[in-house]
Amino acid sequence: MPVFRSALLRFADDGTAAYDADGLLAVGPDTQGRQRVLAAGAWSDLAPRFGGGPVEHLPGRIIAPGFVDMHIHFPQTDVIGSPADGLLPWLENYTFPHEKRFVAPEYSAQIAQFFIAELLRNGVTTALAFATSHPASAEALFVEAQRHQMRLITGKVLQDRHSPDGVRDDTEQSLIDTEALIQRWHGVDRLGYAITPRFAPTSTPAQLRGAGELAARYPDVWIHSHVAENLDEIRWARELFPASRSYLSVYDDFGLLRERAVYAHCIHLDEPDRALLRDTGAVAAISPTSNLFLGSGFFDYAEADRVGVGYGLGSDVGGGTSFSPFHTMMAAYYVGREGQTKRGLSLSPAHLWWQHTAGAARALGLAGVVGNLQPGCEADFVVLNPQATPLLARRTAQADSLDELLFAMIVLGDDRLVEKTVISQAKYGSCV
Repeated sequence: MPVFRSALLRFADDGTAAYDADGLLAVGPDTQGRQRVLAAGAWSDLAPRFGGGPVEHLPGRIIAPGFVDMHIHFPQTDVIGSPADGLLPWLENYTFPHEKRFVAPEYSAQIAQFFIAELLRNGVTTALAFATSHPASAEALFVEAQRHQMRLITGKVLQDRHSPDGVRDDTEQSLIDTEALIQRWHGVDRLGYAITPRFAPTSTPAQLRGAGELAARYPDVWIHSHVAENLDEIRWARELFPASRSYLSVYDDFGLLRERAVYAHCIHLDEPDRALLRDTGAVAAISPTSNLFLGSGFFDYAEADRVGVGYGLGSDVGGGTSFSPFHTMMAAYYVGREGQTKRGLSLSPAHLWWQHTAGAARALGLAGVVGNLQPGCEADFVVLNPQATPLLARRTAQADSLDELLFAMIVLGDDRLVEKTVISQAKYGSCV
């Protein structure tokens, strides 16, 4: 039974951060041999029961939940940082030409290896990721995630129109391939499948209808797409689906709004749209670095909270500008500050952190499974070194509260802050 002594961060069910400057984390196997949290709390409280054997002492470090990335594009790893005038030109000039290459299994496998390694190096232990329209891309990502025993959700992209040769798929074959991938990968080890229309304008009604039928046939798989990111995109969706009340309603009309349905961006929504998300159980994946980079707009936290929309953070690489959760949380703070000028909103450091861990897990339907270090959770965690850089060490040494400490790491942190990433598995100790 591995026992760790370190500062310890975790979250209560209501999202409140719990922090022990001298904490204990005890981990042990469940009936399947997967490592889970047995106890987490103050060393003084738990040491009499759990501290009698070997203890890995990590002075000056913080053990925190592994980060959960709710929206990221694995095939866009190599187009990160590409300049463009906005979303649609960025797709046309960079994304689609590059994604053609993923028809080759060898190329897909090469990028998958780098992608998973980069996630783990940055402390991300769970991800909901786009692949491409090629089944080989999803296969490669599943294989690599399985090799690391990582919890990962992905799926072959559906896009049978308004897409160039090489990424456009065939309507009937795309649905056959999707079902075959569901049957092969969903629920295997720590893997999950997501039915993945790229976004409504790049799918015909027939493809969206088929996706909705698959979603009904396999209610425990995820659904992953985009909505209301860009004003030009919204106008295009309205032209293509004039019978639907709104862009979001297109998905509802085809049976694609339900629990475990995750829609990236959700920026330009109205009151009925937010109520529709809440009532169907669908959630928003907030992607602030890409929204800022592409000039798409700002997610409205105040309205989402008022209506009761579920949400969490995603890096959205490659429109997003970094794999680092710290950069994503910092961008979310900027977005919150924009809202503050209108509604008096300011996102607390603890809430920012929650959005990228326990909050994101809850939005994915994985509360109590990942994104936290409460008893029963799978033991995915990061070991953080708040002295990783001279400026970070100087600032964190002066922190007088948990909020100050968390915010200093958000503002000044990057991959250097993540000293170790630990993945729960039957043979304990998969570290990067």
